[in-house]
Amino acid sequence: MVVAQITSRLRTLVRPLMMASSRNLSSSAPEVLLEEVGNKGIITLNRPKALNSLNINMIRLIYPKLQEWETTKSMVIIKGAGEKAFCAGGDVRSIVETVNDPNPVGEYFFREEYILNCLIGTLHIPYVALIDGITMGGGVGLSVHGQFRVATERTLFAMPETGIGLFPDVGGSHFLPRLGGRLGMYLALTGHRLKGREVMKAGLATHVCDSARIGELEESLLKMESNYPEDVAAEGSEWSQKQLAILGKMSPTSLKVTFEQIERGANLTLPECLSMEYRIVSHIYKGHDFAEGVRAVLIDKDHKTSWKPATLADVPTDEVIKKHFDPLEPQKELTL
Repeated sequence: MVVAQITSRLRTLVRPLMMASSRNLSSSAPEVLLEEVGNKGIITLNRPKALNSLNINMIRLIYPKLQEWETTKSMVIIKGAGEKAFCAGGDVRSIVETVNDPNPVGEYFFREEYILNCLIGTLHIPYVALIDGITMGGGVGLSVHGQFRVATERTLFAMPETGIGLFPDVGGSHFLPRLGGRLGMYLALTGHRLKGREVMKAGLATHVCDSARIGELEESLLKMESNYPEDVAAEGSEWSQKQLAILGKMSPTSLKVTFEQIERGANLTLPECLSMEYRIVSHIYKGHDFAEGVRAVLIDKDHKTSWKPATLADVPTDEVIKKHFDPLEPQKELTL
């Protein structure tokens, strides 16, 4: 009886210590895994509990390694840890929470993110993104500019920024207007989600592979002597449209900024697009709608947004365009 009581008390005491130890181990895990296999480099986004959302630390780990590997490796593979997401986007919550701090995250996050996007888009070696799972926002920036993007039936692709008072950045003004028809404008304004094979049909993925075989594909890529992965493409299915109801939920300011962004981006290079987007984000991330959108969608999760202005008609188009697209002070411009 006494032994049983002691054992029970020990369990009570030890359990919280074990849980704390587990939390400490989890928090100390590297947010990006960088591995070299022969003449190939592997980047693993390692924040599965946060759907591998991209933060400034991850950007600062990936960028110098990509620079190094461009001259020392024959291929780079990037993937996400876990089974839910490649990368669900940038860590915008930290940006909103520090917007009034002396050194707000937004002052350097977007600049460094766009510089990384540009490097990915101009790499001289094959860059293979295994976009198995949620791929949105910042995750799109880590994949779409690369030479190869492999989707699976679990891929969920979107640029949902207008719904949080932002705009489709990470080079959205470059790749979206280059999609067939006006699909890019539709995706930019509505944040519509493409699933599985639809992502390749839209031109955003280059290949499709069953998720159950993604590990096998990775092994094959690592064993390859040539620089080009096996074509596992297949036709995609059609996607549905519910524009008006969706647009009514988006930030009116973000919609007008996004429309102008995509129109301009059709005639710009990737570096020019990223420089333009840096001008936009330098203003928009400090505004009411971005903070409100992140609150409603990601923090409180009540999805009850209160946009200011509340309707498209209330947004002064000329004023908004001038504010977001005019050049910054010379020392603040992003030159790529």
